[in-house]
Amino acid sequence: MENLILTEGMKAPDFTLMGSDKNEHKLSDYLGEKVILYFYPKDNTSGCSKEALAFTSVYNDFKEKIQ
Repeated sequence: MENLILTEGMKAPDFTLMGSDKNEHKLSDYLGEKVILYFYPKDNTSGCSKEALAFTSVYNDFKEKIQ
């Protein structure tokens, strides 16, 4: 896939990623479900760690909104 710049409200392109459960997950497998895509600027940096911790701290808020 060529470089694509996503903007707020834009439909995400289909992609496949390896999950922490060691299974491949394809975005299109979740059609009809609510999905949260989390992006961060660079892996294994203090900035991404801070963002991930902040995201984790509001996880329950996301769960409440999607139920």
